[in-house]
Amino acid sequence: MKIITCNKGHSQLILDILNEAIVNSTALYDYVPRPLESMGPWFDVKSKNNFPVIGLVDEGETLVAFGSYGTFRSWPAYKYTVEHSLYVHKDHRGKGYGRIVLNEIIKDAKNKEYHTLIAGIDSLNNPSKQLHESSGFEFCGRIKHAGYKFSKWLDLEFYQLLLSTPVCPKEQ
Repeated sequence: MKIITCNKGHSQLILDILNEAIVNSTALYDYVPRPLESMGPWFDVKSKNNFPVIGLVDEGETLVAFGSYGTFRSWPAYKYTVEHSLYVHKDHRGKGYGRIVLNEIIKDAKNKEYHTLIAGIDSLNNPSKQLHESSGFEFCGRIKHAGYKFSKWLDLEFYQLLLSTPVCPKEQ
């Protein structure tokens, strides 16, 4: 397995993972698979804000997992907090690949001097909750009935990891 930085050339591979999760799970509170055209602007926002798109590929260069982070809230005082997402291809779950990508997300966030990583996880997604807890994240709240999908109300849980960075936080 090899860690890579994903770019627009990986758009279809990312969409294959995302769209499967949209159609078959509550990992994303979305209803409709995303079109290829949506990826250009998505990558542009990541690039403009210096947010990573971290991939994990196998020996055949098949993307087995990816993750990223982005703005948690747009007000200035939230500048040290980011919300991440992490997805593993359906055929590769339970093999530790999510942990590899999550560790890279944490490392990148530390290097860029963020202080808080946030994960929004569906309350029934026990593998994701266990992964985050075993990586040092703590449960910090639940929004009941935050989403509605598959004819049922979904509860969204938040987990956070506090990092030792930045060394010298500033208000401006």
